[in-house]
Amino acid sequence: MNAVATFKSRTFAALKVRNFRLYFVGQLISISGTWMQMVAQGWLVLQLTNSSVALGTAVALQYLPTLLAGSYGGLIADRYDKRRILYFTQSSAGVLALLLGVLVSSGRVNLTAVYLIASGLGIVNLFDTPARQAFVQQMVGRDLIANAVSLNSVLMNSGRLVGPAIATGAIAALGTAACFYANAGSFVAVLIALWMMRASEFVPMRVVARDKGQLRLGLRYALETPLLRDVLIVVTVLGTFAYNFTVTLPLLARLTFHERTATQYGLLMGAMGLGAIVGGLYVAHRSRPTLSLLAGLAFGFGVFMNLTAFAPSIHLAQLALIPTGAFSIAMMSTANALLQLNSTEHMRGRIMSLYSIAFLGTTPIGAPLMGVVAAASNARVAIMVGAVLALVTGLWLTWTKRSTRQGTPLLQNV
Repeated sequence: MNAVATFKSRTFAALKVRNFRLYFVGQLISISGTWMQMVAQGWLVLQLTNSSVALGTAVALQYLPTLLAGSYGGLIADRYDKRRILYFTQSSAGVLALLLGVLVSSGRVNLTAVYLIASGLGIVNLFDTPARQAFVQQMVGRDLIANAVSLNSVLMNSGRLVGPAIATGAIAALGTAACFYANAGSFVAVLIALWMMRASEFVPMRVVARDKGQLRLGLRYALETPLLRDVLIVVTVLGTFAYNFTVTLPLLARLTFHERTATQYGLLMGAMGLGAIVGGLYVAHRSRPTLSLLAGLAFGFGVFMNLTAFAPSIHLAQLALIPTGAFSIAMMSTANALLQLNSTEHMRGRIMSLYSIAFLGTTPIGAPLMGVVAAASNARVAIMVGAVLALVTGLWLTWTKRSTRQGTPLLQNV
């Protein structure tokens, strides 16, 4: 019994903080809605075009603003009140989801409209993602940040498990518009959670004053700190070539396994989400992330991605996606925590914006590229490209970590 109590105490430590607990519940509801929209949007594009390139383009447009101006979003997070930023971004995302639902319901939706709304969401996420990442430490403090980041990953992937399951049923019974309406409503939970938080319980954070060269300084800080640089390299490579599941999985379901309904695609996403919950809980239980752990997780991610790519049936692909999801989220949670723990407070927003660029901002490059690869060959090859690079980055990080100092970052007084 003591072992169980110890496990719960260590794994869910950050949930003892009231503000983070409110955030966790609100985000759990909202993320489920977000994944419903992601499934519905991908299926809608395939219904409109049956094109892997169009699907890749829709995904890319949602992340293009992060690629082009992600560092600016991080600077805004360093300069301004993060809770106010989240009020604005979460409200805006809800309005865009509602608009897409109305267009589908009225029969006026077309590919251009999907592209425009995806771009609008991309602009919202440009400011939302770094603010959300940095806000976590403001809620829980430095000692609990690694645990909070891991629990944050668990809730993101609980949404990935629940959202697609609901989405596939909703699409079959009510059509894709129902998913967009549900997502619009889910943002209300986040707004209520933000409103209920006690500002007096936030950890005081240094606000960065306006000055010239702050974006350049953030990039220089990351490049001159070996640990931060190496982690960002790994995230960039895998964010570009491996994390394109919103492109590769619907193609695998519809074009490789010839599924004509969204049900099996939803189960593919759900299987990955189930594994991701396990991976997130594993990292949450660990006391501190390390580069060695990150290297091992990258290698394991590559192994199971390869098994997914070569699965002879959709049911075996779903089975392989469970450990793929576990390794994927454990790896990115570890990378996220390493960056937060090894960056100084006044640089954290900019460092996390670089993480967003590396992980999400590279999607405008990777998603269309994987769409083209799938069109030229098939979805299996597109998945295999990311799998091989995950193996390579795991081996590279194992080799290079010997010369990487895992200690206090440089430029602390800048």
